[in-house]
Amino acid sequence: MAEIQEQFVALLETLASPDNEIRNRGEEQYNSIPAEQRINLLLTAIKSSDQPHLRSFASILLRRLLTNSWEVFVNCSEEDQNAFKAQLLEILKNESDEGARKKLCDTVSEVARNSQDGEGNANWSELLKFMFYCCNAGTSQHKESALSILNSVPDIFGSAQQNYLTLIKEMLFASLNDPDHPNVRFAAIKATCAFLSCCSEDIAKKHFSDFVKPMLKGVEDCVMAEDDDGPLKSFVDLAESIPKFLRPGLDQIMEFGIRVIANTNFADNWRQLVLELVITICEAAPAMARKKEKYIGPLVVQMLKMMTDLEDEDNWAQEDEVEDIDSDENCVAAEAALDRLACALGGKVVLPHIITAVPPMLQSEDWKHRYAGLMAISASAEGCKKAMESGLHNIVMACLPYVSDSHPRVRFACCNALGQLATDFSPVFQKKMHSKVLPGLILLLDDNDNPRVQSHCAAALVNFFEECPQGVLLPYLPNLCQKMQSTLEKKTMELLSTERKLVLEQIITTIATIADTAETHFRPYYSMFMPNLKYIMENANNKELRLLRGKTIECISLIGLAVGKDVFLSDAEQIMDMLLKAQTDEGEEMEADDPQVSYMISAWARMCKIIGPQFTVYLPVVMPPLLRAAQLKPEIALIDSDDELDEDDGWEFISLSDQKRFGIKTAGLEDKNTACQMLVCYARELKEGFAEYTEQVVKIMVPLLKFYFHDLIRSAAAEALPYLLESVKSKGDDYVKQMWNYICPELLKSLQTEAEPDILAVIMESVASCIEVLGVGFIDGLQMEELIEALKKHLKKNYDKEEERKEARKDEDYDEEVEEGIEDELDQDDYILGKIADIIHSLYGVYGDNFTPMFDKLTDYFVAMLAPERPSLEHQWALCVFDDLIDFAPNSVQKYQHHFIQPMMTYIYNNSPGVRQAAAYGIGALAIKFPGQNTQYSEVLNNALPRLFNVINTAESKEVENLSATENCVSAVSKIFKHVIGIENLDEPTIQTWLSWLPIKEDQEEGPMVYGLLMDLVESENQYVLGKNNINLPEIVKIIAEAIINKTIRSTENAELMGRIERFLTPLQSSPDLWRAILTQLPDTHQQLLSGQS
Repeated sequence: MAEIQEQFVALLETLASPDNEIRNRGEEQYNSIPAEQRINLLLTAIKSSDQPHLRSFASILLRRLLTNSWEVFVNCSEEDQNAFKAQLLEILKNESDEGARKKLCDTVSEVARNSQDGEGNANWSELLKFMFYCCNAGTSQHKESALSILNSVPDIFGSAQQNYLTLIKEMLFASLNDPDHPNVRFAAIKATCAFLSCCSEDIAKKHFSDFVKPMLKGVEDCVMAEDDDGPLKSFVDLAESIPKFLRPGLDQIMEFGIRVIANTNFADNWRQLVLELVITICEAAPAMARKKEKYIGPLVVQMLKMMTDLEDEDNWAQEDEVEDIDSDENCVAAEAALDRLACALGGKVVLPHIITAVPPMLQSEDWKHRYAGLMAISASAEGCKKAMESGLHNIVMACLPYVSDSHPRVRFACCNALGQLATDFSPVFQKKMHSKVLPGLILLLDDNDNPRVQSHCAAALVNFFEECPQGVLLPYLPNLCQKMQSTLEKKTMELLSTERKLVLEQIITTIATIADTAETHFRPYYSMFMPNLKYIMENANNKELRLLRGKTIECISLIGLAVGKDVFLSDAEQIMDMLLKAQTDEGEEMEADDPQVSYMISAWARMCKIIGPQFTVYLPVVMPPLLRAAQLKPEIALIDSDDELDEDDGWEFISLSDQKRFGIKTAGLEDKNTACQMLVCYARELKEGFAEYTEQVVKIMVPLLKFYFHDLIRSAAAEALPYLLESVKSKGDDYVKQMWNYICPELLKSLQTEAEPDILAVIMESVASCIEVLGVGFIDGLQMEELIEALKKHLKKNYDKEEERKEARKDEDYDEEVEEGIEDELDQDDYILGKIADIIHSLYGVYGDNFTPMFDKLTDYFVAMLAPERPSLEHQWALCVFDDLIDFAPNSVQKYQHHFIQPMMTYIYNNSPGVRQAAAYGIGALAIKFPGQNTQYSEVLNNALPRLFNVINTAESKEVENLSATENCVSAVSKIFKHVIGIENLDEPTIQTWLSWLPIKEDQEEGPMVYGLLMDLVESENQYVLGKNNINLPEIVKIIAEAIINKTIRSTENAELMGRIERFLTPLQSSPDLWRAILTQLPDTHQQLLSGQS
């Protein structure tokens, strides 16, 4: 046995060898030893080796072995397990080397963690006794060991924690206040932070409030020593999980934090970590932090000073290859912190300090201060958006002079600020500031001596035009295109002569954005750009130019989409051939990391939109790489802290504990996302033309509903499903049923479990669309039951969240900003409730009265939502659901009328336009479904009329926010007139009042009904409408013209109504004098429209 052990110790030496060949042979030999034998050999090596590094190494290997092969240990006899654990504790108790002891603590922690049962009990009572012994009677090294174990396994006490709480407090408090051993205090901070993070905030505040002071003292000592940053990092984690526990020490934290941040004698990483602590508290408990406003100004000042910590780089502005931003630099860390602070605390608190501090920086002779001041505007814009809106003009005017600053990096920062403001304040920024901003940016495109500035200027134009209303762009389009074309030519020539490509890459993206916004208005400029772009696409063949070629492909396809098939057709075949050639890369598949891949995938999808069904001939070439990209599986790893993976290779990590990190290789994820989005596009655009690929695609997409590494991939997966079902309808009902049965379980599971509201909304849209695509006969009883249960879960969650909001309003930190956050949350809930209502709309639309038995299981939730004390968004969506019941299941109305009729009448007068609109629509639906004066609802409908009249006639009824609701009221009145009262029974004052409410300007759903009633009255030659001697004809014609201009009547969707209108207008147009007399009373726009109609 001794000989075997000696051989094993020698083997450990080979495993630690720097020589790869020796180490690989050692690993093969090591892995060939049975796991149970390895456990014993490693334990013996830890116990008997006189070399600390070998004991450490053996502990690491033992921990990894137990992590990966715990079942081997569990299969040992209970006696052997207990003996192993006892030896482990004895070795730890006697270990004298600090490094070896720490590794051994990690191993003990791993055993404890794996020994826990379902309730978290460690089932290792000897360990708990050992820990208490170490902290109470042991040496400082023993105390560190016990605290290290608690830090690693903070829930080690399991369900018995309450019984041990007094002992735990005593153990931790004594260690936090150890007068002689700083390392014990530091270890105690980490252990206490870990332990409290596992407790509720209430328990922490109730039982451990006296810990805050000694913990802060320890953290300050740790920072002053600048040795081990672990305690400070643990304190940051604590601040994130239970921030209000730190309330008693908040002043001390803020004062100390600002002192350290301001002290340049501290190393940068320590200053940044202390800044992280302060920002984390502000993010985790913003209302609590806002009460300490006296610290916010000094904090902002220190962050701005850190942002000036920049290096002078002689050739910075001339660099053609731009390196990734180093997040460890003070200027970058401080800028990110300012962004987070503004988002956390809001503009009312942060913006005044920005406004005070930034102007002197902008006036400084030091370029670094001017640069930092402009970057501060960029960084704070998102979080200060509401507070900035009223002063946006002044902020922009303060930035603009620096477009022509003497220093290129300041000009760069100015572009950055203007671009960020354009994004954060769109479209208001574009509408109000275009005449101020665009001339300066366009002029800066001539900064040829400083390509980084030139490129960033072009990027700022992308920000400006991405969300720019088309009407704002069009006046600039001729000169802008001329500038873009000349810059494109210059930079193409520059590429050929100097191989510089930075500006060219960006200017091509800017051209693409302009074309995308201009749409068909870009047609006159098509020939200015396409020859040059085709040249680049055809000739940018070497590896260094792949990104340029990819962006060019994107630009060409966006231009094609903008100008339309007829203009693009002359180049389409050549471009498709070049795309095919690029796809195969001269006969070889493109490399996985080729940046062209994602651009090409998107370009093919745009070509599909342009060409339409004829695109199917290209699918055999397009689909293979697309499917490969969509099926890419990211590399993931659960690794020890001792292992190394290079983040520069695309790995991102989350620390799970001191010993474990979860890593994912993000390279390729964006290509996967792009591919999934494009599969959605093909299924949507090609319909049955995509049927051949649906089986492959559905097998890719359904599992991606739980792809939690990327939200947009889950979104695309959900979005694709109804289009795939639509595509396979041509294959027959059996095939559709088979595909639905494959989709349904995972789709309904994701409906139950998706945590991200935006993705949940897409999943709900997918469910609603699937119901409509499938129709009757595909969703079986069990599937319907599961769907209803999922909806019940979300409705209950909505109810619970409203109760939580009530409690939040009672919180001691409640303030105006908290209320704004609640309002934002309500907007999110409003969106989700709307999607739930959409699903019920689809179910009633497909199944009609047959859905009512299932709806019974949801009724109580919607009835509760109609209660007066519930928020208006609940009133709105509950009414919408009952509106659908009236529309699609009229035979069920009587069953539920006592729940919704009275609320519907009451909420006609509600303050919320959305509620009024839903109530009015329901009244109108009742009129259609139960026509005549002698129905059970005729009294209700007649009583609704004065309420509807009052709402329509209020002074504010035509304001923008009220218009849709008002027009629904007009429509409801019209429906009652037509279906209940009868137009022949309407008197002159009533008709004149009704006529005064027209035109309907916004509601494209209800407009045709209202105008249909108008035509009923005109065709019946109703004199109250036409007036004496047809005096009202110009007004009627004007109303009709308004309807066409506002697109509330559309020729394709409302063909029957348009035919009636033409029949009304034709006799008038046939009488030139009469028609001329009518036209002269109308505005020019109406005359032009009607002249075209004649």
